[in-house]
Parts: sequence; structure tokens; C-alpha cells
Amino acid sequence: MARSIVVGYGTKRGSTREVAEAVGAVLSERGFAVELLPAQDVGDVGRYDGVVLGAALYTGRLQRDARRFLKRHRKELATLRVAVFALGPRQDTKEHLERSRQQLERALAKVPEVKPVLTGCFGGADREKQVDLRDWGVIRAWAEDAADAFDAAPLRRVEGSTES
Repeated sequence: MARSIVVGYGTKRGSTREVAEAVGAVLSERGFAVELLPAQDVGDVGRYDGVVLGAALYTGRLQRDARRFLKRHRKELATLRVAVFALGPRQDTKEHLERSRQQLERALAKVPEVKPVLTGCFGGADREKQVDLRDWGVIRAWAEDAADAFDAAPLRRVEGSTES
């Protein structure tokens, strides 16, 4: 039976959903049973073997539905392998990307029970301003890394385990 992964995402205008779809496609290619859902529609995460959460960063914070997802499922997420990505900067500079990474780290620090096996921060998109800094090659490579992390057995963490 294929191991199951939920790819949840928080988005306002759809660019994060498009990245979540690309991540889910790579995981499917690697043999995982993938369910792609908006973060607010994800029910019991305990029925999955792993979780990917994607969210846009707005004014230094994860998108609201993704923040709520992390808080609502924090206990269950502490027992699962979790990978988290964020879409952040709309300016293509190292400083903006680093600032977005720091914003993602701050958001995750608010839910210390959740210890992702992988995080990533990618350029964002703003259709109104005709900006799209998403690098699909980098996103695919990150998704491959996520698949590798989920391939490490067992997917579920054992209580008290130091495995990551």
C-alpha cells in the first residue's frame, strides 16, 4: 500500500496552490498517495503518513489558514514527518530571500512541537504586478528532497524518538 501524504496549502491568489500541485506531482511520481487540499480543509492529519504544508508569506507572516493549520494540528504534527515551504519575496535578491526564510523560521518557532524534516523558501508571485520569481527547477528539487525525507522509514515518529 502506498504511503499517504497530504499536501496542504494556504494561498490568497493561487500561486502557492500551483507550487503545492507541483510538489504533490513529484511525490506522486515517487510512489506516494497524495491528497492536495487547502489548509483549512485538512481534517485528521493522523490518517496520513506525512504532511507537506505550503504557505505564502504576507507582511512577514504565514498566510492565515496555514498558521491556523499549524496551531490546530500541532500535537499530531509532532508525531509525523512534516515538510514546510513558503513563498515569500517578490524581489529577486539574497537579502529578500533571507528575510523570508527568517519569517518562516519565526512562524515555525511559534509551534515548537512541529519539527519539520525539511523547510524551503521560494520566490513569490504577484500577478497584479506581473512578478513571478518561482523557480520551478528549485521547487522540483525541493520536492525530491521531501520525497527522500519521507522515504526514510518509518514515516511516523515514535514518541520520545530522536529521529528526524
